[in-house]
Amino acid sequence: MTTTTSMLTKAKAAITDKVQATVPVDRQVRAAHLVKKAQRFAGLSTPLVFTEQPIPDPADVPLTEIDVSNPFMNRQGKWYPYFARLREEAPIHYLADSPFGPFWSITRYADIQAVDSNPDVFSAEPYIVLGPPPLEIEMFIAMDPPKHDVQRKAVQGVVAPRNLKEMESLIRERVQEVLDGLPTDEPFDWVQAVSKEITGRMLATLLDFPYEQRHKLTYWSDTISGTAEGTGGTTHQDEMFAAAEELARSFVALWHDKAARRAAGEPDGFDLITLMQTSEDTKDLIHKPMEFLGNLTLLIVGGNDTTRNSMSGGVYALNQYPDQFEKLKADPSLIPNMVSEIIRWQTPLAYMRRVAKKDVHFGGQFIRKGDQVIMWYASGNRDERKFEDADRLIIDRKNARNHMSFGFGVHRCMGNRLAEMQLRILWEELLERFDRIEVVGEPEYVQSNFVKGYDSMMVRLTPKAAPAQAGAAPAEAASAA
Repeated sequence: MTTTTSMLTKAKAAITDKVQATVPVDRQVRAAHLVKKAQRFAGLSTPLVFTEQPIPDPADVPLTEIDVSNPFMNRQGKWYPYFARLREEAPIHYLADSPFGPFWSITRYADIQAVDSNPDVFSAEPYIVLGPPPLEIEMFIAMDPPKHDVQRKAVQGVVAPRNLKEMESLIRERVQEVLDGLPTDEPFDWVQAVSKEITGRMLATLLDFPYEQRHKLTYWSDTISGTAEGTGGTTHQDEMFAAAEELARSFVALWHDKAARRAAGEPDGFDLITLMQTSEDTKDLIHKPMEFLGNLTLLIVGGNDTTRNSMSGGVYALNQYPDQFEKLKADPSLIPNMVSEIIRWQTPLAYMRRVAKKDVHFGGQFIRKGDQVIMWYASGNRDERKFEDADRLIIDRKNARNHMSFGFGVHRCMGNRLAEMQLRILWEELLERFDRIEVVGEPEYVQSNFVKGYDSMMVRLTPKAAPAQAGAAPAEAASAA
């Protein structure tokens, strides 16, 4: 019986693969959308909708009812007080009922590291957010070894040290272009003008995507990763499917265009599409449409959220701790360490989800096979057992590089060095130009339990005084300054 079942399973998988290989991926996305719409119409499914309510003080909530999956926690400034209580009273915390089902919260640094480093017990499949995304696509961050390792290896060359060195001058040039176009001495939205713009330019470069359409990349990322079902976000299912369909159609066209140019003799570049086409393991990925779509989506989302929200978070943090900005101006050599500290303090992605592959005793608790296990990086990065005075931004913190925002083990973020380089260059260029970067009012935050992001943040820039010209008269020098 077992042999027969196995044969039937393999046959079904082969038929599915053949169908998927012959149906264009955008049509598959459209078909999945029609199925979801039919289910909603028939009353078989109801999309989640979250309505913001004031979140009480954590001391007023019974321990068993604490729900850190609430997508308004970050917006209302309540995540960290709740996490502080969990770290002290229930570091391996079970919530029996939430909109995303029951789950365990892992909140201390050492425990998170232990879970993240053990894929044999804690699986990343089939998705890494709290709720099931409406569109089922395959991506290597939500795969276990060995399949994860094969697909990751095929694209990680784009962020190899030699390639990063070659990209540095281009990144600097594009950062300079953005900063030189900013207004001074008047408020503007930093998120739109700087964080999104620089991120879009770099994603377009990494993917060899049409530069004039770069804003689509950040839009697709925000829309696909922002569903209520997956992360408590605001994206309606219909909008998400429309974005996924457009993304699929665009990248299939880009894949074929790139293949045609290479066949015509164009030299291979270091962009991700070329790397996938020239790898034995992924050269036929275009014939596995949902896997193709999943990995492109992963690369776009992964290249968007960490860098972009750390660009905004760093400015906000240095406004919260102005003594650290003065320290930075007095010693710009602190920039690389400050970048790590900003990524720790911000923690752009709050968590990753795992599923227990078997019953396991962990941290004094019994976790059953199939249980959801959430590694709260946002909590681990504020764990006082690891980071002294953890809630403060300290740009010369000795162990800032030990933050967990990039994860551990086989799933450690492959683009971490690229993100750090972009942030380093941004701050080097900012210090060259501006004496003050003032946040004007409180930022507006993304509604999500996954992305710790900014929708808007108004800032005002004060340019550095021009240096006095040698030989100028005192009055002229004062005027120049």
